[in-house]
Amino acid sequence: MQLVNIGFGNMISASRLIAIVSPESAPIKRLISEAKSKGTLIDATYGRKTRAVIIMDSDHVILTAVQPETVAGRASGDDSAADFGERV
Repeated sequence: MQLVNIGFGNMISASRLIAIVSPESAPIKRLISEAKSKGTLIDATYGRKTRAVIIMDSDHVILTAVQPETVAGRASGDDSAADFGERV
């Protein structure tokens, strides 16, 4: 099982990941709101601004303070493109 660092030492299973999206659009905000009401929202931002929303195959929605490109790079195993100067 490959784990992906989503910031602050938190990890997710790469095989369960469906999508990594930006939190800016109205449909994603609605998805976050619905997940919160269903109890399937996981906030891994540690109080920081949400920069990426991760959708899992278990219907969980994960909020992270790491850029979507960074999470995608880490999930693909490409460490050279994964950081973009971020230290989260």
